[in-house]
Amino acid sequence: MTARKTVKDYIRTIVDFPHEGILFRDVTTLFADPRGFRMCVDQLLAPYAGMRIDKVAGLEARGFILGGAVAHQLSTGFVPIRKKGKLPGQTISQSYKLEYGEAVVEVHDDAMQPGEKILLVDDLLATGGTAEAGIRLIERLGAEVVGCAFVVDLPDLGGRKKLEAMGMDVHALCAFEGL
Repeated sequence: MTARKTVKDYIRTIVDFPHEGILFRDVTTLFADPRGFRMCVDQLLAPYAGMRIDKVAGLEARGFILGGAVAHQLSTGFVPIRKKGKLPGQTISQSYKLEYGEAVVEVHDDAMQPGEKILLVDDLLATGGTAEAGIRLIERLGAEVVGCAFVVDLPDLGGRKKLEAMGMDVHALCAFEGL
């Protein structure tokens, strides 16, 4: 009898990408497998079953794939949180720190209403900078983040601790040690 596969089993590791010394956790192999992808989406939303969730917000870019699928399963709307300059309407923006420098994410200023309950979704939680910026945008619009769901947590990089220190509920399907 073969052991039942977990979400982690579907994730490929690519050595030295995008830079030497990095072990890149590639979720495209998970997305490409119908059983793996279904398992992933089901497990991402499981902790939030029965909760009021008005919209799912996905962080660019793989968070769009996951967030759209989760929003569909929850029969709710989807909001993209994008890199600066990618949204056509009026936006609000939030900068965050990268390893070298800063980046900016944006959301349409009418994408969420005060009091709405939002589930934030992305593929990977590393330092937590992008997720923190997404949370700040959601809160600036008066909405409430009810949870942050990720496929992969890299606990050595401290993102989970950062988000939990902000009072966030963090759910990750698997973790990989190291970078």
